[in-house]
Amino acid sequence: MGDQDLPGVLVPGFEGPSGIYKDHAGELQKHFNLITMQDFLENKTQVGPKIQAVYIWNREPVVDQELLQSLPALKIVATPGAGLDHLDLKLIASFGVKVANTPQAVSSPTADMGMALLLAAARRVVEGHQLATSPDTKNFPTNWLGQEVTGSTLGIIGMGSIGYKVAQRAQAFEMNILYHNRNRRKSEEEDAVGATYCERLDDLLQQSDFVMLAVSLTPQTQLLIGRRELRLMKPTAVLVNIGRGLLVDQDALVEALQTGVIRAAALDVSHPEPLPSRAHRLPVGRTSVFRRVLLPASCTSGYCLSGSVLGTGAVIMTSAPKELL
Repeated sequence: MGDQDLPGVLVPGFEGPSGIYKDHAGELQKHFNLITMQDFLENKTQVGPKIQAVYIWNREPVVDQELLQSLPALKIVATPGAGLDHLDLKLIASFGVKVANTPQAVSSPTADMGMALLLAAARRVVEGHQLATSPDTKNFPTNWLGQEVTGSTLGIIGMGSIGYKVAQRAQAFEMNILYHNRNRRKSEEEDAVGATYCERLDDLLQQSDFVMLAVSLTPQTQLLIGRRELRLMKPTAVLVNIGRGLLVDQDALVEALQTGVIRAAALDVSHPEPLPSRAHRLPVGRTSVFRRVLLPASCTSGYCLSGSVLGTGAVIMTSAPKELL
């Protein structure tokens, strides 16, 4: 527990995979009284009324009806990053509680990861590393080829902040850029990255050498890519997913990779996460699965992510520390 006179913020804790970063917790405690879930659960009656905000890290704590009913003074649920699919927005709103996120905070790192995955799949980086470091390798086959990136066609599904930043990076690789989005971008924005709008998703899938998912998970986009969509793609195509695991029918993807419907997939999201060790059946050598790393390894960057979302919450709690905004 921190200064009792500061706005109370419920956090998962400071230890374990859902613990907020210790290296900037001290800075946050200058502006907020950080209350851990353990402290709250041990003394709900006394602590609950002091909590004005819930700060989510790694999807914890879970904001359900029981928790909301235990926090009579709650004004805001703050979650870093862009995605809100882990929150029941209707339930939260029914308690008169607002939600804050940071849609711009991880746009560039996510776009960087998207291009890294695309390049890793095209140049067969993971396979190459395994080949080069295997004690069984006696020579390197001369017919072991990758896929051309320069001049190829990238289809971006979801042209929000992240998708647009992907397009900016792909332009530097001289890629032809198609995109499909709920709303078409302004013509000057399209011209700036050389992007062509595809009103029909099918057209993008049929023309693209690389298909990148950068769209939010909603009831409308869940299982957006299934057997039908995969069969529309080129047999040489690569699917890259930097959105959410449930955007793709994983069984259909496994089948498509095993039968050669598409060439490869590169994922930094899956369902579930992490994948079970044996159950996912993704073909080795045709699939690259990475742990999502969205923040540079610096205290400042991590603090900016949490500080900006809590700064938004501080406005609602009427005691905004301007340096957090």
